[in-house]
Amino acid sequence: MSQPAPRAAPETPPVVNAEAHAVAPLLVDSLAAVARARLATVPRDSLLIEVAGRLSSDQISVVAVCDAAGAPLGIITETTLVKRLGFGQADFFTTHAGDVMTTGFVSCSPADSLPEVLSMMHKSGVIHVLVVGSDGKLLGVVNARDGLRAMLAAGNHEEALLRNYVMGVGYQ
Repeated sequence: MSQPAPRAAPETPPVVNAEAHAVAPLLVDSLAAVARARLATVPRDSLLIEVAGRLSSDQISVVAVCDAAGAPLGIITETTLVKRLGFGQADFFTTHAGDVMTTGFVSCSPADSLPEVLSMMHKSGVIHVLVVGSDGKLLGVVNARDGLRAMLAAGNHEEALLRNYVMGVGYQ
């Protein structure tokens, strides 16, 4: 008669906790290059014609209005600009960015958890988050699509590691 295989001892809480923290969390800073590429700023006294020029750039759909030190004061999205112009509340050649900017923007730090920032974006109903450094200066803009792509890529990487481990290939 064969003996039953011995059961593996259950993992102790310290081991379980260590394994849970072994994978580094995905941070906003992991998107630094993309966030910088999406960054478009203007001073408060810029005319809307300049804002429109910035918004016409590839992959830019929000312009941050900043003070002289580089701290964000507000944002102007494509939608905001079109609405203001369409309702006759602004003019390209006489209206300043500071007059139409939205001051209720959402911001985060480079050290914030990307999943938490995406959750905050969802709850707030926004698709852009300004990345602000500890000195208060604007570092970049993260949009929801960038964050979701990064999360998907991180998930795919973990899936590939698991598949390789199960197939006996090892870690790559």
